[in-house]
Amino acid sequence: MALVPVLDLRPAEPDATIAALPANIEAEQALLGIILFDNSAYERLSDQLKPSHFHEPFHQRLFTAMEEHIKKGQLAEPIVLMERFKADPAFQDMGGVRYLADLVDRAPPAANAPDYGRVIYDLALRRDLIRIGGEISVNANSDVENTAKDQIENAEQQLYTLAETGAPSTGFVGFADALRGAVEMAAEAYGRDGGLAGLSTGLIDLDQKLGGLHSSDLLILAARPSMGKTSLAANIAFHVARNYAWQPQPDGSKKTVNGGIVAFFSLEMSAEQLAMRLLGEVSGVSSDKLRKGEIDASEFGRVRDAAMEIQEAPLHIDDTGGLSISKMAARSRRLKRQTGLDLIVVDYLQLLTTGNSSGDNRVQEVSQITQSLKALAKELQVPVLALSQLSRQVESRDDKRPQLSDLRESGSIEQDADVVMFIYREEYYKARTEPREGSPEHLAWQEDMDKIANVAEVIIGKQRHGPIGTIKLHFNANLTKFSNLAKDGRFESH
Repeated sequence: MALVPVLDLRPAEPDATIAALPANIEAEQALLGIILFDNSAYERLSDQLKPSHFHEPFHQRLFTAMEEHIKKGQLAEPIVLMERFKADPAFQDMGGVRYLADLVDRAPPAANAPDYGRVIYDLALRRDLIRIGGEISVNANSDVENTAKDQIENAEQQLYTLAETGAPSTGFVGFADALRGAVEMAAEAYGRDGGLAGLSTGLIDLDQKLGGLHSSDLLILAARPSMGKTSLAANIAFHVARNYAWQPQPDGSKKTVNGGIVAFFSLEMSAEQLAMRLLGEVSGVSSDKLRKGEIDASEFGRVRDAAMEIQEAPLHIDDTGGLSISKMAARSRRLKRQTGLDLIVVDYLQLLTTGNSSGDNRVQEVSQITQSLKALAKELQVPVLALSQLSRQVESRDDKRPQLSDLRESGSIEQDADVVMFIYREEYYKARTEPREGSPEHLAWQEDMDKIANVAEVIIGKQRHGPIGTIKLHFNANLTKFSNLAKDGRFESH
């Protein structure tokens, strides 16, 4: 029984005007034959190999059918698959069931399956590299609407996606694949302590309300100055980094199983200032005392021990001022490729720039920034926590609790964000209305202050996947630290 002739893979003649895309049809036939002969060989293949990586379109459809049968626990062999492809013109052109039988007859040993899979995958990436290179060349010559920087950013995004997913763009995703991903997320949440689907913030009530920080979500944390938004973001980032744990995967990569690797873009504070805050939080020594050097030998010992304890936490700080959103995206992609990435924190989004001087007004610029942050969250499949300023109109109201309309350049922020949170500390405002000491009003004021001392509210004004509402946290101003508020049945030292 003769196998249907394969494409001639010999090198093209030197005078050939068009070079053929790299492919190896024999390797595709060999792998398909191995799996048809022994379905268990499919389990030896890397998860990276997809039907789209096969060069021959019929081989793509055949591999898809074999995958479906094997994943359902059904037999994938020539007679069974013949029924599926009876109406497929390419199947008839290749010889019908005889072609499938020849694949089985000529199948190499099953132990070689991973090698053939790697060859097919590598050649598919090479074909996509050639296509991307061609598009870059054409656009550089003819695209006058986008600047060279825009084209570089687009090319970088395509290359990153190709490196991560094995395809230049995801395009449509079948409902079965989307459903499989949703079930995997639910299974991970079920198996994780606390039942969170996303990254834990370390704050019990906030986690309960949000379900953790979810991949591909844009979360906005907004507040007026001195409310502690940088402190809360730093607390969350440090908790995620400090609890990082991973498991090795068969392909040599690392899968995060707890916590995560964090990129903290600090556009306002220096890396040293941020580290000083975190050192104060862990050691229990006020960062203000640390900065002034007002510490004794015992406190210095605690600081030294805390530094030793936390120095290995995968918290990467970038304190470049005036950073453009495109540079931030490029650095995030690079970090994910080199070491991994599970959370991005931006302090704060109004300090980001679009990198162009087209004269757009600030509202349009912020709109472009928030859209880019949301796109980056989806591209890298990580949550992005971006801090935001609030407008001064909060101060003019009797009730100074923030609301969505208080967001500066609010339209795009509110629209693009999956979650919008506000920090409100009544103690901050109440302290500025202290009556004359010794007066009757002062006693009532002091009683009110005692009730609200060290209490902060996080108001969830928008949540695309869950309820809105308010949760209360403990805030230690000396350590600039947010922590869980003690409740009945739950006690915590502060």
